[in-house]
This record gives sequence, C-alpha cells and structure tokens, in this order.
Amino acid sequence: MAAFGRGIDRRRLLSAGAAGTILPLLPGKAPAQGGKKQLDGVELNVACWSAPYPKFLAAYIPEFEQATGAKVNYETPSFPIYNQRMDIELSTRSAAHDVINVTFIYCGRWIGAGWVTPLDDFIKDPKKTPPDWDAGDFVPGTTAPFKDKDGRLNAVPWIADSQMAGAARYDLIQQAGLKLPDSFDDMAKMLKTVNRKDGVAGFAVENHYGWTFIPFLQGFGGDVFRKAPTDLMPTLDTPEAIEAADFFSGMLRDYGPDGVLSYTYDQVVQSLKQGRINYSTSNETFMVQLAAPDSKVAKTCAFSLMPAGPKGRFPNVASHGWGIPAGSTKKEAAWAFIQWATSKDLLLRMFRDKGYSSVARRSIIELPEFRRKLTINGFDVAQIYLDTLVLAAKGNTVYRTVPPYPPVDREIDIAIQSVVSKQKSAKEAMTQAQANAIAQVKRAGINP
Repeated sequence: MAAFGRGIDRRRLLSAGAAGTILPLLPGKAPAQGGKKQLDGVELNVACWSAPYPKFLAAYIPEFEQATGAKVNYETPSFPIYNQRMDIELSTRSAAHDVINVTFIYCGRWIGAGWVTPLDDFIKDPKKTPPDWDAGDFVPGTTAPFKDKDGRLNAVPWIADSQMAGAARYDLIQQAGLKLPDSFDDMAKMLKTVNRKDGVAGFAVENHYGWTFIPFLQGFGGDVFRKAPTDLMPTLDTPEAIEAADFFSGMLRDYGPDGVLSYTYDQVVQSLKQGRINYSTSNETFMVQLAAPDSKVAKTCAFSLMPAGPKGRFPNVASHGWGIPAGSTKKEAAWAFIQWATSKDLLLRMFRDKGYSSVARRSIIELPEFRRKLTINGFDVAQIYLDTLVLAAKGNTVYRTVPPYPPVDREIDIAIQSVVSKQKSAKEAMTQAQANAIAQVKRAGINP
C-alpha cells in the first residue's frame, strides 16, 4: 500500500550528545566508528494518527536520524484516515510501514489477528534492549490492552489518554455562585446558568461520540455491550442508553456553539483557549493546553474529574502504542526507533519542552516537578490524572478493545449526530443504532 503522505522535511541535524538523548544500540552492532552509524542506509517508514505527542515527536526525529544514520519518513494523518488505511494495510501484511501506532480501539483486532509483532523477544534480550530502558516503568493499565492471549506485549504505550473536565472561563462560573460540576445534574445546572455569558458558548466536545458520549452512557447505567469482552450483544436501545443520549445530545444542542457537530478535538481545544467555549469533558492532553502561554484563558481555566452520573463516574482511559507490523522487513531498526521514542529521557524532555503530560511512565508521573507543573491555578491536574487512571482500572473501557467495536463506534457517532440535529428522537436514533450494531457484530463473525 502506498504511504499516507510525504515524509517530514529534513531539518538542521542536531548532535545527539548536545540534545541529551541516548540512542539504543542495535543488536549485534558495535558503537559507530570512523563516521559509520548504526542505521546508515536504513529508511524507516513511521506512521501515527495526528495528536499532540506525534506532532511534538516530529521536532525530535532529526536527532534520531543524526545519531543513527537512518532516514525516517514520518506521517500523521487524521484519526479516521489513519485507522482505515492501516487496517487494510495490516490485513495484507504489507511491508509499507515499519513502525505504526497500534490504536486502542483496533488493538483487539490487529493483535488478535497476528498483524502486529510481539515485542517480548526484543525487550527480554539485553543485547537488544538495555536494562535502563525499563519496561516495568510503564503503568500496567497502559500496557494491558497490547497483550495477546499468550501475555506477550505487542506495542509500547506513548500515551495514557485519560478523560477529565475543565472550564476555560471559570470566572464566569464563580460569578454565578457555582463550582465545577461533580455530577450530571450539576453540569446541566451550570451550563444553563453560564451559557452565552460574555458571549461564551457553554459546552463542546470533539465529534467522536463513540469516545466522548460513553462516560455519559455508563454514568446513566448503560453500556455498549452486555458484558464485554465475553458477551458482545449491543445494548444501545436500553432505557438507560436512551436517557443518556437524550441528556448528552441536549447539552450539545442547547449549550454548544454554532456548528457544534463539526468540531474536531483540535477545534474544541482552540475554541477553549480563545475563550469561545467555556466547558468540556475531554482528554487530559488537550485540556492542559488551556494553560499554555498562547492561551487567552490561562489565568481563568479550572479542572476536575469527569462528572458522575446516577450510576457512578466512568471516565474513559485509552492507551495508544508504537508497534511493528508483521510485514515489516526492518524489525530491529524499528525496535530501535520505538525504544528511543518511548525512552524516559525523551519523554521527560517532551514534558519539559512541550508540556506533554499524558505519559505512561510512572517514573515521570511521580516526579515532584510533574506535580508542580501540573498544578494550574491551584488545581492539581496530576492528581486528577492519577485518580482517573485508578477509576479506569475497574475495566469500564474494555468495550473499546473488542474486535467489532470500531464499526459500532461509528454507529454511535451517527446516532448522536441525528439526535443533536433533531433528525431523530433519542429513542429512534438509539433503536436504529442497536439494530445496526447487531449487524456489525455479526459481520465480524460473532453471533451475539
């Protein structure tokens, strides 16, 4: 399959020593001598979907190239385009890419089918992986989705993508005598009170509702499947699911900006930073950008846990990780790239240089400077992050890792869009989503 796009432009090469990044030594390779480098002549094709970490990583790749001699062609298409194309590519065992992102909602399908290379042989071999790379440093919950039926790790997480809540104009909420909502009822009251105050729309989330809607679905007592991963009968037309869809869609329709259904994660983040939207339930890596130097709301932003519904608090947590396609012919070089891209040193630099905080390494999360930097306007975002990871340990996100979920995810998107736009009632939309979801599960070869 053809590559998604052009590789990154060559930047001025930086010396690895000056940059402070330690590159892994390839198996069987002595340190470079006489100008010869470990990966001279090797061209690596690397792909991930577009998100803050992959964007930040692009600035550091010239260091890997300079230190190893490799040429890296790096691509970051949008989330749906990446997943659609990679799903096809992996199914053909193509050699088009050497390092890929193993997407959370596809990990059950891609790993279960053997389309991704198990990494244990690389990790356990001291000639291939130095002990100080420290595979045990990754928070267990972030690696669990990438293990196959034999317990082998198939990808190394670059993110613990946790969901939280935040306000851009907390000053408007305080002026109304309110605090950040801790429950869905509090959220509805707060949004009704502050919507359009000072010209600021009340609420928006990214239009990937198969992600942003689910904490509300579970908070009302519903779920996507009856009991994933063992019982994959969809449950999208239960009274709880219909009530959740009606509530969530109503918040978007009544308190969202014009065109709210078109908002991608990036548009939500930029609108929050500009003070055009007040409140969102979104990913930690996006929400902390409200405090960035270029944000107009850096002094007025505030943060909290995802609000709880009548049946509890169910924030989403997902991890995405670097893996090696089974069809790659450059697996050892690919592993060198993965070690570098997930090393303690590089992730710590990315945290210090770029403010990237959705890391999966416990040693970084527990650093005092991590806690200090993530205390924003008196709100302890680091604690919110850790508390969210703990909440997710109960397994409420397992629905996302089963093979038939990606097409069911799209059915949820369609249902919420139709309710927000008033094309269908919540009952009509979720009844249709249920029928379509059952068909999608059967199409995946499962008889629910």
